[in-house]
Amino acid sequence: MIDSRRIVDDKSSEVRLDPSRSEEFADEGRGERSGVLYVTRPSLPPIDEFVELLRDIWDTKWLTNKGPYHEQFEEALAEYLGVKYVSLFANGTLALVTALQALRITGEVITTPYSFVATVHALHWNGITPVFCDIEPDTCNIDPEKIESLITPKTTAILPVHVYGTPCNVQEIEKIADIYGLKVIYDACHAFGVTIEGETILNFGDLSVLSFHATKVFTTFEGGAIVSHDEKMKRRIDFLKNFGFANEVTVVGPGINAKMSEFQAAIGLLQLKYIDDAIEKRGELAGLYYRNLSELEGIRMLEEKAGVRNNHQYFPVFIERDVFGRSRDDVYNEFRKNNIMVRRYFYPLISQFPTYKGLPSAVPGNLPVAERITKEVLCLPLYSELGRDDINRICDILYRLKR
Repeated sequence: MIDSRRIVDDKSSEVRLDPSRSEEFADEGRGERSGVLYVTRPSLPPIDEFVELLRDIWDTKWLTNKGPYHEQFEEALAEYLGVKYVSLFANGTLALVTALQALRITGEVITTPYSFVATVHALHWNGITPVFCDIEPDTCNIDPEKIESLITPKTTAILPVHVYGTPCNVQEIEKIADIYGLKVIYDACHAFGVTIEGETILNFGDLSVLSFHATKVFTTFEGGAIVSHDEKMKRRIDFLKNFGFANEVTVVGPGINAKMSEFQAAIGLLQLKYIDDAIEKRGELAGLYYRNLSELEGIRMLEEKAGVRNNHQYFPVFIERDVFGRSRDDVYNEFRKNNIMVRRYFYPLISQFPTYKGLPSAVPGNLPVAERITKEVLCLPLYSELGRDDINRICDILYRLKR
């Protein structure tokens, strides 16, 4: 088992709080400051439309516990995403914790070190041991070719992440899971609206988990969801997110309070009206980045995959120091000096945090691709209200830094 005390008690760890990173986290989901460009900003509907819904909530005084907006949003979201069942949650982390409970996952779970730390924290909170698998360099997703060698008699599931909204190799992961009798839970927190050949990636695996945090393409301020494929599982999830209550006097299991409020659901309903336009605008801006940076040696970008509808959640670039002539952190610091709040996303690897670095699968050198990528990655600003002139200025800085 992982020792939670290491979070605060590991005095020998080389991981220290970087003041620039504390500012970085504080900037997440924050509104605009004059002259500052953030890595992302939430797209919000007209406030007058939201105020109208707020008045209705005020009048009914139904604030939570499966109110009318919750029920409308759940139904509308399932239809929009093209899935059978959606269970709404207060946030994506609670959704992932509950998804693991719903499938009764125990023992060891194979996952990626290259994600937001909540992916692995959800395993920890369920008493599950994470087993880190290396990633593919061209997608930054878990490498299916490395999964089988990590399977042991204790392995019960695979927890891949659709990083930056780029779909995992779902077919290969499904084959491995079928052979070894493993469950598959997809962390799809970056992947709202992403499809492969017209089919949502949320229909793969046993469950998929979404996040509607303020940094996401689709936001309900905070929020999340679990996508399931049959009514029985949907019902179990809904019990678990409401303390385990099946009815007023029956508790079927040790659930948690993870319900989405009426305020979150109301903003979610409005967001569905505008999300396609927001994704289209992000795609146009991502295209401008690709055109501007395609000739800049030492800057690698992820390739757009044929048949994939991308939501352009983030725009990562990879600074290849030997070619570009500067390190990723040099570039990061230069952008910060220019009030451009780029992110080293994801850095460090989850396997390098004190809580997890003692695990056998976290041994340095065991994850060579992930360890290289985490030193190269830099997410550039991308959101639907970003100006084309802003992108040109960002690209000009990269050209000026090239040695």
